[in-house]
Amino acid sequence: MPRPLRKHRSDGRQGRGRDIQPGEDAVLNEQVNQLVQAAGLASRAGRWQEAEKLWQQVRAIAPQHPQALYSLGIHAFQQGDTQGAIELLHAAHRAAPNDPMILLSIGVVQRERGDSAAEWEAISASLAADPYFLAGLLAKASFFERSGKPRAAADAYRNALTVAPPQPHWPEMLKNQLLHASQRVEAYREEFAEFLAHRVGGPRAALDVGALGRWDEAASIMVGRSKPYHADCNQLCVPRLPAIPFHDRAQFAWVEELESRTYDIIKEMRVVLREEQAEFTPYIEYQPGDPVNQWRELNHSRRWSTYKLWSYSKPVDEHLARCPQTRAALEAVEMAAIADVCPNAMFSALAPHTHIPPHHGETNARLVVHLPLIVPDNCRYRVGFERREWKVGEVLIFDDSIEHEAHNDSDELRVVLIFDVWNPLLSLAEREMVNAMMRAHRDFLAGR
Repeated sequence: MPRPLRKHRSDGRQGRGRDIQPGEDAVLNEQVNQLVQAAGLASRAGRWQEAEKLWQQVRAIAPQHPQALYSLGIHAFQQGDTQGAIELLHAAHRAAPNDPMILLSIGVVQRERGDSAAEWEAISASLAADPYFLAGLLAKASFFERSGKPRAAADAYRNALTVAPPQPHWPEMLKNQLLHASQRVEAYREEFAEFLAHRVGGPRAALDVGALGRWDEAASIMVGRSKPYHADCNQLCVPRLPAIPFHDRAQFAWVEELESRTYDIIKEMRVVLREEQAEFTPYIEYQPGDPVNQWRELNHSRRWSTYKLWSYSKPVDEHLARCPQTRAALEAVEMAAIADVCPNAMFSALAPHTHIPPHHGETNARLVVHLPLIVPDNCRYRVGFERREWKVGEVLIFDDSIEHEAHNDSDELRVVLIFDVWNPLLSLAEREMVNAMMRAHRDFLAGR
């Protein structure tokens, strides 16, 4: 709402027709401020008649006080006097021409009067004063919806939701409208998705299986269900590498051999899981004072624990000695070797009813491999747009610089062998460049 303005008349007279004495202007301004505060308290307490009398007193002292004019206009509207409301609100607008709420309120009254043209003019004027005015954007969308323009309404509702704060912080007076906006936008997306699927069904059927994910994601982005996922690396980001969520297994000659050793690896994993449970340490271990962000629930928690085989490029010899078959299987793979980053290899154990929240990895120069070992039902995995199921003995190779998350919604433990390999789109010379940059980064931080 407009704040009380300092009364000023160019003819040197105040509203009741007598000369203002020296110092009286400040006294009157203080009196107006006290009346405004009292009127506000009365309104919030639901004492409408008392509030109206107080606003009338404000107007008697300061006839062009915008808040008094606005509030009296709203009172008139609530009492069914639309003509009086329009006159008072227009007077408030003249006193505070850049206040979008006054303009929008004029639109509300014009709607009640059945004057759609005047309502639209007022809504448009409120948004011209402030294009990000949330109540105005919602009113615009509602106008389209009532006018039989559902798609224009959905577009306007989407704009309103874009500028609105996150749902837990929605303004109380706009919550119902914003909830309706969300429902209308979702209905629009469903309608658009169905329409799009029908129209592009023929061309989609002609695609190679490997291209389906790309175009399904393109459709999801077009209808507004998701946004593009890009590489977002914690350390080194190699530009111009495509952000491919899951890489084709056929690109990696070692896959078949590794999968053939699944049974031996499972046997060793079950032994250490039974006999060396204490060696399964929390995957997330932030120190006191570190910002933990999404990791608060899993920080120092054994709900997500790992039995390390290689850790930040160094072998964990005592663990590898307990798992010779697993070691041999991993050494038959060309794991990525990046200074102080990888190879990493581990048995990753996710407890029942545990969620690994969305996160990103260190660099897109490497890919991460999962060989599932224990996979109960109700386990889910997402990388970017794509969702996959773990299947025991079937390798998944993905770019962990793309946002990813995992769920174990079962009542049993889930265990996966995890390790790193090079991104196959990098040449040998580029691999050397990766290492040179990472070593330089390490030495710079160490002051060397």
